[in-house]
Amino acid sequence: MLNTAFRPGSPDWLDLSSPDTDASVDFYAALFGWTFDSAGPEAGGYGFFQLEGRTVAALGPLADEDSGPGWTLYFATADADRTTELVEQAGGRVRFPPFDVFTAGRMAGYTDPTGADFAVWQPHDTRGLDLVNDEGSLCWAECYSVDAERAKAFYRTVFGWQEQDVPFGESTYTVLTPAGGGSEDSHGGIMQLAPEHTARGTGSHWLPYFEVPNVDASLAIADRLGAKVRIPATDVHGVGRLAQLIDPQDAVFAVITSAPAAK
Repeated sequence: MLNTAFRPGSPDWLDLSSPDTDASVDFYAALFGWTFDSAGPEAGGYGFFQLEGRTVAALGPLADEDSGPGWTLYFATADADRTTELVEQAGGRVRFPPFDVFTAGRMAGYTDPTGADFAVWQPHDTRGLDLVNDEGSLCWAECYSVDAERAKAFYRTVFGWQEQDVPFGESTYTVLTPAGGGSEDSHGGIMQLAPEHTARGTGSHWLPYFEVPNVDASLAIADRLGAKVRIPATDVHGVGRLAQLIDPQDAVFAVITSAPAAK
C-alpha cells in the first residue's frame, strides 16, 4: 500500500503532460474533484492538481512537439545522480539528466530497456505528493512490459525492489515492494503484455491507478466527459474492481475501488 513515508524506490510523484492543459484541468476536476494551482509563469505552465488543498499530482504542457501526452510516474531516490549511473549500467536510457527544480528537489527521466518511461524525484523542499491511497489520489503503479523478466532485472538493479510473483489468470503478476519494506509497503506491479496487445502496437509503459469510491460511476462520468474505455470494469478477487481509461487528450490511466483490507 502506498504511503507518504516515501521509502527509496517507492512512487513519490506523478505528472501529466498534456497538449491542452486547460482541457485536462476541466476533465480531472469533473472526474476526481481536483483543483489546479499554477506554479507561476516561471514554471512554464506547470502546476499542481490538488484535492482539498493537498497535492495529488501535477500537470504541464508537452515538453516538445515530438512528445506525446501521458502520465509519468516518479520514484523516490536519495541521489538522482547515482540512480542515473545505475540506470545506464543496467541498460536503460537517460531521457533527461538530473537537474534541480528551483529548491523543490532534483529530478531525472529515463526509459527502461523494454521501452517504459519513468522518472525519479530526489526531495529537497518538496518531499513528494501530499496524499496517496485515499479516494481521488494515486494508489498503485503498474508496469506493462514487452519483456517482464528483463524489466524486473532492470528495476531490481536500479531500485533493489523486492518481488513476489503471484498467479494472474494464465500469466504471472509480480508485486513490487521497496527494499527493506514489508508486504504492507507494496507499491506496484509488473506484468507481461499479452501478444494481442503487442500486436496492436502497445509498448511497455507505466500505468497509474487512482482510488475511486465507485468504478462504474467513474466510468459513466468519464464517458460523458469524452474519455474512452481501454479495459472495462473488472472484478479481481482480493484486489477490487478496476478499469483502464484513455482521457480526452489520449493519456492512459486506471481507476480502482479497492477491496476492503482483510481483518
